[in-house]
Amino acid sequence: MPEVWTVKNTLDWCQEYLQRHGDENPRLSAQWLMSHATGLSRVEIYTNYERPLSTEERDVLRNALRRRGSGEPLQYIQGSAPFRFIEVKVRPGVLIPRPETEVLVDEAMRELKSIMPDAFTHRTARDSMSVDGEEPVPAEAFEVPTFNVVDACTGSGCIACAIASEHANAQVVATDVSETAVELARENAADLGLGDRIEVRLCDLLADAEDSWADLIVSNPPYVPTAVVDSEIPAEVADFEPRLALDGGEDGLDIYRRLLDDGKRVLKPDGILACELHETCLEEAARLAEEAHYTQMRIAKDLAGRPRIIVAHA
Repeated sequence: MPEVWTVKNTLDWCQEYLQRHGDENPRLSAQWLMSHATGLSRVEIYTNYERPLSTEERDVLRNALRRRGSGEPLQYIQGSAPFRFIEVKVRPGVLIPRPETEVLVDEAMRELKSIMPDAFTHRTARDSMSVDGEEPVPAEAFEVPTFNVVDACTGSGCIACAIASEHANAQVVATDVSETAVELARENAADLGLGDRIEVRLCDLLADAEDSWADLIVSNPPYVPTAVVDSEIPAEVADFEPRLALDGGEDGLDIYRRLLDDGKRVLKPDGILACELHETCLEEAARLAEEAHYTQMRIAKDLAGRPRIIVAHA
């Protein structure tokens, strides 16, 4: 063992330890854990190779390394995860945000813009100035209309927070049946200064949503078919993330069917329903939406080119 635990030799030792414990990317994991323990960015790690670690940093790293060696996701160890342009807290008992869900937000907002273009028009003070001696148009005339969103199965609140942070005219109701998730989503909304425009409710899907209130229902529901949960998903997911947020029933569409049924009540005429689903389920999801009298269904692919998102109009 080295006499002095510098960033460099500690990083190398962590990488070897994680490799012995089956980490698929031990170097990257070691860098994450070093950043977590020292507060250094990945670039700063390489410019501080000879810096000794303090006793406190070694203690934090030792605990984090033990957790990662058991297979626990890095995001739970670090306590946060990036999502679009924000960082949200994550903790055991709540699903970790993923890149596929960033695509869900993109597709949902693109579709909403198609029916509410004025809500996506950004005006400046110059728009209210007079031109060629004409009376100026009052600034109020350019007020951008608000739009209402329900984020069902909100989990960490990443979708609700991303939409509200990117669109100052968004009003969001976020729902979840998990008390742990609701508490975390409220914390994330408050920490990001969005608590005045995001209301997080402990309820089952759309049960507490008002009739004809929403312009958009967006959801990353439990959607993995039960057989896939039981036998195919990585141990890092199956052993640590909540089954409640993963298992979508025999065909992965149990929760989606309920969203279709109650979505008609909650959505305004021509409102949008956008859901992330398992790649094997999208064609059946489109058929069910048509059967439920939704229109303009389309399927979008995720970053890996797999069918992932369904968008439909009420």
